[in-house]
Amino acid sequence: MDALSTGSERSRGGGAVAGRFPHPCRGPAPRRELLRIGGLGALGVTLCDLARRIQPAGAAVPLGQPRARNCIVLFLAGGPPQHETFDPKPGAPVEIRGPFLPVSTSVPGVSFCELLPRTAAIAHRLCVIRSMTTGIHSHSTSGCFMLTGHEPTSVAENVPASAADWPSIAAAVGALRPADMSPLDTVIIPEPLVNNPAIPWPGQNGGFMGPAWHPHLLRCDPSQARIEIDGMIVPDGAAGLRLGVRRGLLEGLDRFPLVGSPALVEIDRVRREAFDLLGDGTTRAALEIDREPVATRDRYGRGKFGQSVLLARRLVEAGVRLVQVNYPREPGDTTANNPLWDTHADNAGRLKNVLCPAFDTAFATLVDDLAERGILDETLVVAMGEFGRTPRINAAGGRDHWGSVFSVALAGAGVPGGAVIGASDSHGGQPTDRPVRPPDLAATIFTLLGIPPATEFRDGQARPHTVVSGGVPLRELVG
Repeated sequence: MDALSTGSERSRGGGAVAGRFPHPCRGPAPRRELLRIGGLGALGVTLCDLARRIQPAGAAVPLGQPRARNCIVLFLAGGPPQHETFDPKPGAPVEIRGPFLPVSTSVPGVSFCELLPRTAAIAHRLCVIRSMTTGIHSHSTSGCFMLTGHEPTSVAENVPASAADWPSIAAAVGALRPADMSPLDTVIIPEPLVNNPAIPWPGQNGGFMGPAWHPHLLRCDPSQARIEIDGMIVPDGAAGLRLGVRRGLLEGLDRFPLVGSPALVEIDRVRREAFDLLGDGTTRAALEIDREPVATRDRYGRGKFGQSVLLARRLVEAGVRLVQVNYPREPGDTTANNPLWDTHADNAGRLKNVLCPAFDTAFATLVDDLAERGILDETLVVAMGEFGRTPRINAAGGRDHWGSVFSVALAGAGVPGGAVIGASDSHGGQPTDRPVRPPDLAATIFTLLGIPPATEFRDGQARPHTVVSGGVPLRELVG
């Protein structure tokens, strides 16, 4: 079964763990990576372990003028159906169109599925791509294509992460356009993407650029009354004593033979930054979601996805450059036939009762909230999955994997509202106008963030690479 699963990757006991993505490469890492190890690792990993991981980041590159200061990616893991979201087909036979009707949006002549009423009301703020295509029907490899913009060498399912993978968009943004207001450049919440049995998807981290480029993975459950992230939240009343003891222990270790090495000089700087983050910094405060008004938390939806989206908004406000929210398993989510958006069975029931309400509430609220706060124009929002679903409903009432055509929605950062790019055929099975491939989407995202697609970086062997190969930014979106 290729259905998605969190398996052993799930956080234990409802708490949260800050760490880095599983990666087969045990290469060195620089200062920014040390903040990612073991809950901002400088507090929980031995100095010898850290010293072995230090390396320089990619070469500096000339960048463009960004239209987007930051970015939030909502990744709807499992593959949302185009028919029941942004591309309904009311004229198709019932076994194609499904039981749901189209609903008018705030843009005359544009309809979404009735399962997205709140999103329909903000269509004037959105640009919808109805002709996205990967041509791959496997979760992990189609997902890798979407997450990196680089075509994978295999289209098989259950291809594990490799040290040879192309870096993810999130990884490249964090490395090439690091945050200037936060020690965290890019963040992934609330859990990684894996297939059964706990096989990490390729394309989620720094790939062949190594841990230096890994996004910071925060395993967490923001739906808790108060989010607890191991290594980053200090118990009330114990902050001074606990941090003082940790600092003293680490300074004591510095007296051992490695004293004076360049590695320890770098580690000392990392340690100071880690302690700063554990203090009263704005990034640490952003993680304390219990500071958010109750009405706002309710507005996003109290489930794990809705609260993760709210946390993403708080993090970009605090200066994190890019936050990717992976759609998580909620309590009661099935794991056998249709986990997450992988609706091989009971497509209509899962969408109506679980998936669409959570997404519709959180997505529409995020876009409106950013607009109300005056930061939508500088925040790019992207809602996408790894692929869509088959045009024909199967015998189990579900839709199966379909990478031939699906939809992606964008908002903010000057993206023209009320726009529709491309089209699918009358059954929602193939693109009929303006096919958009992952390199084109990646080139668009990079361009809006001030990273030209031709931007060059160098790997550990000093070999040059361009951040996107073969992708053309969508003219409607980049101006």
